[in-house]
Amino acid sequence: MSFDIDVTKRLGDAQVGAAFVAGEGVTVLFGPSGAGKTSTLNMIAGLIRPDWGHVHVDGETLFDSGERIDVAVERRRIGYVFQEPRLFPHKRVRANLAYGRHDAGESFAFDDVIAFLGIGHLLDRWPRTLSGGEARRVAIGRALLANPRTLLLDEPLSSLDDARREEIMRAIEHIRDVFRLPVLMVTHDMAEAERLATRVVRV
Repeated sequence: MSFDIDVTKRLGDAQVGAAFVAGEGVTVLFGPSGAGKTSTLNMIAGLIRPDWGHVHVDGETLFDSGERIDVAVERRRIGYVFQEPRLFPHKRVRANLAYGRHDAGESFAFDDVIAFLGIGHLLDRWPRTLSGGEARRVAIGRALLANPRTLLLDEPLSSLDDARREEIMRAIEHIRDVFRLPVLMVTHDMAEAERLATRVVRV
């Protein structure tokens, strides 16, 4: 199984979390804003420590409250594309893509990632000059070039016009069908879930 997740966390007055088991393809966490979808991603990535539960990804235990296992973020090999692209403003696109790149045992060749994302013409640009869709594609490329075992996407289609949304959806389909990288994606849009999801987990 790509994901075996059962986590809970109290944040303020609310208790958030999720429990699901999922295999290959795109698993969509679907639900309204404020349901805890992003917090669940953050617990899987190691950015938030769950109060209880476990996180198993690709057969490896990354967190287990009972066994007191909590693997450091940088050792989890999880690519994470946040709702905001979070590109380094002082680095050009090429340098953003190179950040955190793992050549040892590399699964994704630089030229292949650049080609399928259609960002070769952006390599010498500064992040501030990119459109929302361009920045999102660069962020996806940077995550892939870190050689992750899985990819987390937090509302990857939000705040984009229809043409840019179509570009990102095609990129996600390519990751799902060609690269065959397990993806865990957050959305509150049912049309996105119906098109991209191998399975839907309601949160």
